[in-house]
Amino acid sequence: MTAPTIPVTLSTASVYPRRAPFAFEVAAQIGYDGVEVMVWSDPVTQDPRALQRLSADTGMPIRSIHAPTLLVSQRVWGRSPAEKLARTVDMAAELGARTVVVHPPFRWQYRYARGFEEQVQELNASGDVVVAVENMYPWRPHSRLDRELKAYLPGWDPSEHGYDSVTLDLSHAAIAQQDGMELLDEFGDRLRHVHLADGTFNARDEHLVPGRGDMHCDKVLTELARRGFTGDVVLEISTRKARDAHERHTDLEASLEFARAYTSPVPVPYSPPPPEHHHRPADAW
Repeated sequence: MTAPTIPVTLSTASVYPRRAPFAFEVAAQIGYDGVEVMVWSDPVTQDPRALQRLSADTGMPIRSIHAPTLLVSQRVWGRSPAEKLARTVDMAAELGARTVVVHPPFRWQYRYARGFEEQVQELNASGDVVVAVENMYPWRPHSRLDRELKAYLPGWDPSEHGYDSVTLDLSHAAIAQQDGMELLDEFGDRLRHVHLADGTFNARDEHLVPGRGDMHCDKVLTELARRGFTGDVVLEISTRKARDAHERHTDLEASLEFARAYTSPVPVPYSPPPPEHHHRPADAW
C-alpha cells in the first residue's frame, strides 16, 4: 500500500497584493490541494459566505485559516486578540477547515498573553478544529543583529511551551537561526501544520520560494513524508515584488513543484528556476 500524499495548499498571503479570489483561482489552475485563508484587511477573507462561494466556484477546499493576529491585522475584527482567535475557530468550523494558525501574543498584549495558553488548550478541547501555535523569531535591530528584543509573550519559540499543537514556519526558523530538521525532532507529535518558505538567516522575514534559501526545505519535506506526516504543507511565499502576473505564476508553480517533488514517497530532485526579480522582503507572516 502506498503512503498517503501530504496535501499541499496555498496561502492567500502568497499572492499579495492580489486578493483572495485570485489566490483561489490560481491555486485551482496550478493544481494545489486547497487554500489557507489569511484573515486580514481583504474583506473577502473576513466573510465566511464569500469564502464558501469562492471554494465552491473553484473547487478549492479551505483547509486552514490564519487568525488575524499579525501587526498588519490588529484592527481586523476589533481590538481583542482573544476574541479574534475564538472567532477564527468558529469560522474554521463553519467552513470545514481543520486547522487554525495563530501567532503567540505580542509583548504589549499582556492580558491576552496571560491567558493565551489556557485559551488555546480550551479551544483545542472544544471541537474538531486544531489551533496550532506558530513559531516566530526574536526581533533584532538591523544595526545590532547581535541584540534580541523581547517581542512576544510568553515567547516566540513553541518548543519552550506546552502547546498541544504547533505550526512550523521555515522562513521564521531562518530568522531565528534554527535548523528545520532539529525543529522536527523538537516539536515531535505536536507538529500539525507546516508553512513552507525558504530563508537565508538574516533579520528579514523573506518567505522565499523553497529551494532559494538555506533552510534545506528538501530535507525537511522528505523527512515529513518518511514520518507519515498527516498535516498540511502550506506554501506561504512572498510574491509582492513580482513585476507581472507571469513572474508571480512562475513562483507559485515552482513552489508547488518543489513541494510535490519532496513529499512524494520517492523524492524526485528538483531545483526552482532562479528568480526573475530582485527579492526585497518586507512582510511578517
